[in-house]
Amino acid sequence: MHGGRSFNAELLSKIQARWQGVHRAEVAVCPPFVYLQQAAELLAESNIVLGAQNLSEYDEGAFTGEVSGQMLADWQCRYVIIGHNERRRLQGETDQRIAKKFIAARESELIPVLCVGESQQERDSGNALETIGRQLNAVIDVAGLESFRRAVVAYEPVWAVGTGKTASPEQAQDVHRFIRTQLGALGSSTRVLYGGSVKPANAEQLFAMADIDGALLGGASLNADEFIAICQAAD
Repeated sequence: MHGGRSFNAELLSKIQARWQGVHRAEVAVCPPFVYLQQAAELLAESNIVLGAQNLSEYDEGAFTGEVSGQMLADWQCRYVIIGHNERRRLQGETDQRIAKKFIAARESELIPVLCVGESQQERDSGNALETIGRQLNAVIDVAGLESFRRAVVAYEPVWAVGTGKTASPEQAQDVHRFIRTQLGALGSSTRVLYGGSVKPANAEQLFAMADIDGALLGGASLNADEFIAICQAAD
């Protein structure tokens, strides 16, 4: 929940100006709902795609304050973040509700970016992979493995989000490998991103890991220099 019209214009203009031409890495930005129109207009001539931070599991109806997948599609969104740890923790979103949102995104032809990750307590108790497996399986059980042909998974250890802590490249790699195993035959073709205090200083080490395809950025996305440096590391 950051931004304003002047801030957005400056940030996106800087990012767009420095991300010209052909790149191997794909870049998406996911602004708050109220700035989707502004972002769509600013990025109209760029190679940066648009995403959203959340969506409703419902198509329409008496759900005041909610935003449907079709509404996001109307603003040329390509991606939508599902089950971000802050939605799970602060809004109490359950695995089951997140699974419904995943399906809603797919039905609106949006690409869901499904976030999974463990708390500090779950990691310390040795239950990190069990937690991540449960979060993945909640979606697989209702949407099916085939639905991941057009989906992204983002591993964001809750203990490393906004804390300055970062999973070591080896820790992150272990979890990414586990996620691919859980996805079976689709594991090798599904993008799996890391999100947890990614910075220019650690991006290259993280992206050098065999199963880390990119990053889901939080704080670093508010600084054009840091954001572009991480994009360049991915490229």
